[in-house]
Amino acid sequence: MTFTAKTVAVTGAGNGMGRATAELFAERGASVVAVDVDGEAAEETVDRIQEAGGEATATVADVSKADEVEAFVEDTVETYGSIDVLHNNAGIPQQSTPVEDVEAATWDQIQDVNLKSAFLGAKYAVPHMKAQGEGVILNTASTAGIRPRTGLSAYAASKGGMITLTKQLAHELAADGIRVNAICPVATDTEMLPEFAAGDLSVEGMADTIPLGRLAEPDDIASAAAFLASDEAEMITGTALEVDGGRDL
Repeated sequence: MTFTAKTVAVTGAGNGMGRATAELFAERGASVVAVDVDGEAAEETVDRIQEAGGEATATVADVSKADEVEAFVEDTVETYGSIDVLHNNAGIPQQSTPVEDVEAATWDQIQDVNLKSAFLGAKYAVPHMKAQGEGVILNTASTAGIRPRTGLSAYAASKGGMITLTKQLAHELAADGIRVNAICPVATDTEMLPEFAAGDLSVEGMADTIPLGRLAEPDDIASAAAFLASDEAEMITGTALEVDGGRDL
């Protein structure tokens, strides 16, 4: 499962699942573009990849803004000659909040970062993938898009939308040789996770809801991404892969 001569762009690559995924693709031979709104974090990911002998560049972009997404896609193609895999991974959490207390601005921001960003990524990457005759788009959704829980109306809606968008794009782009899949992580041990905790829901409590008995690790998500982007998964498109330790059973 190697990605030699492939270019992979990962959004939200400055930490957590995005960083782990960027590092794994680089370890397996890809040229990686680490995209993040936090430039220092993206550069740190690139430094880690280069120290391990991999190839990577950092790009700063707010993935909720069309011009910035278009720019990083064009820069990727200009730098490496192709965009073979686009992993729309960037996302923000929602503090557990009753729906009547969710601010409209909060709703809009979560939809923009978590869902609109994937539309924009596809909008600007697909023309290049069509010209190449192939490509892979990966979207980070969530178990919250399959099995919602109290207080996450905006977040669950964004991730449910991500799953549906994935299926729509897979159907629409199959004839062009472009595969599109989603990854649905369960609670994952990243810096963002405590932001979901509220009231009687603790991080430890989240782990207790997972049949396999632990939180997911960023490397678990990275491994799923690498598989779905690989030739071993060439007959898989339109799926929402649950990396959940049995949480959605």
